[in-house]
Amino acid sequence: MEAYGIIRRIIMTEKSTLLREACGQYVFEVVAQANKVEVSRAIELLFKVKVDSVRLLNVRGKRVRIAKFGGRLHGRKRSWKKAIVKLSPGSKIEVMEGL
Repeated sequence: MEAYGIIRRIIMTEKSTLLREACGQYVFEVVAQANKVEVSRAIELLFKVKVDSVRLLNVRGKRVRIAKFGGRLHGRKRSWKKAIVKLSPGSKIEVMEGL
């Protein structure tokens, strides 16, 4: 897989900001077929940093009710995969530091 095809987006939430500031960990949404080695190589190629470790989580889509039809119809948001990437000491992703 190509590096740009593995990483979908950067996750910017309160929890991911705390992880970044306290532990040097960054959170990304990745494609469901990606494994740890592919994610690690993609981050190293895209951001020119050294990756220490990668943790992957499968996030299940939440159940939703569609209000347009009085809440009678049920659906599901899509499921996705999350990667928590820890960089080696002294490394940081410059793109995310100003956000």
